[in-house]
Amino acid sequence: MRLSERLGRRIDAPSPAEREPAPVSTATAAAPTREPQRPQVEVVVDVDPLARLKADAAEALFTRLGARLNDPSLSEDQLHAMVRTELGEVVAEQQVPLTTEQRQRLVHDVQDEVIGHGPLQRLLDDPTVTEIMVNGPETIYVEQHGRLTRASARFASEEHLRRVIERIVSRVGRRIDESSPLVDARLPDGSRVNAVIPPLAFSGSSLTIRKFSRDPFKVDDLIEFGTLTPEMAELLRACVEARLNVIVSGGTGTGKTTLLNVLSSFIPEGERIITIEDAVELQLQQDHVVRLESRPPNIEGRGEINIRDLVRNSLRMRPDRIVVGEVRGGESLDMLQAMNTGHDGSLSTVHANSPRDAIARLETLVLMAGMDLPLRAIREQIASAVDVVVQLTRLRDGTRRVTAVTEVQGMEGQTVTLQDAFLFDYAAGLDADGRFLGRPVPTGVRPRFTDRFEQLGIQVSPQVFGLARTGRLR
Repeated sequence: MRLSERLGRRIDAPSPAEREPAPVSTATAAAPTREPQRPQVEVVVDVDPLARLKADAAEALFTRLGARLNDPSLSEDQLHAMVRTELGEVVAEQQVPLTTEQRQRLVHDVQDEVIGHGPLQRLLDDPTVTEIMVNGPETIYVEQHGRLTRASARFASEEHLRRVIERIVSRVGRRIDESSPLVDARLPDGSRVNAVIPPLAFSGSSLTIRKFSRDPFKVDDLIEFGTLTPEMAELLRACVEARLNVIVSGGTGTGKTTLLNVLSSFIPEGERIITIEDAVELQLQQDHVVRLESRPPNIEGRGEINIRDLVRNSLRMRPDRIVVGEVRGGESLDMLQAMNTGHDGSLSTVHANSPRDAIARLETLVLMAGMDLPLRAIREQIASAVDVVVQLTRLRDGTRRVTAVTEVQGMEGQTVTLQDAFLFDYAAGLDADGRFLGRPVPTGVRPRFTDRFEQLGIQVSPQVFGLARTGRLR
């Protein structure tokens, strides 16, 4: 093989223009003369000698395996075993002498490419990366420590990116193509995935992965992060044990699902829990859990099972607790009715920027059910069903904090009355690094639902509400 072919670039002889020196102007003639230099020929050499071999091995492996890579009947262990076997034969066919270290590196890289997630695999394995955002094959951003930065990883082409997207969605029984160009899916560890492909994504396919911790966060972790205070955690534990209906409210990426996981960990053992989600994300630790997941329509537009269908069906499954991952439509009416008809202690999340906004959004979502209910009847349903709203906020410093714990007290005229038990102290200011110094502090008002604690024998220390042991404000 010629040297030019091995280097992947044609090396031409210097042109006559390169051989003959260019005319020298009068301005440069006066400058000190230098010895003429021979023309330099730019040679591009692969920095990684295994890069070409890795690409060839991956392509050969794709050819050998074909559709078996996306076979949903194969478990992850079976798929990995099959790929390792085929990959050993592919590497042997290359007839390239490799050291043990080079062979291990080659096998690892090709496995990431074929059954992993290509250039995203290293980011997925990094515990400091909490979110990955792909804006086309050449642009990847990550969130680390609450800050967005651009990653050095990139895809080789749009086809390469599409192949990774199809691999993700096919493993959970979803599909993505020109007729269905957007999809919600999940990774095996529960991480949430959203993908959008052309023609909806104009600048190339878009992929967003919100990573979940391999070990679910516990209440002590949230206290350590500053999301919760010990007093707030004690109150929320008592609320769940007392079977109060709790709504977790917050914007996108504020940690609603994480907090919902923590709240669900307070549910006593021995209760039957049914979770309902668009894509399964909750990681409940109890034994008696039934997990339901919605289903999109098939290629013929049939067979869709939405969240509302699952909420209705769950009422026939003898649940002690119903946990709805998020209400975003008419299912909110069915959830409120379930809370009002003997299914106390239910939990859910909703997108809203404050507890008051959460109540208003629930009103809007109930109207989406198409029942044409009067507004007062809707508000009475909400005031009767919801006991506590927990507000999460992602602050400017990138931290996620519980900024309010609010009791829903009832109706006064046409208005749902709310009373804050905890509020975030923004007046504490910022430190030198721009981080908020404030923390959630009790308002000093004892919620009415504490009477239920006493009836059930649930003990909550007076300090939780900012009260001294004498009952007076601090």
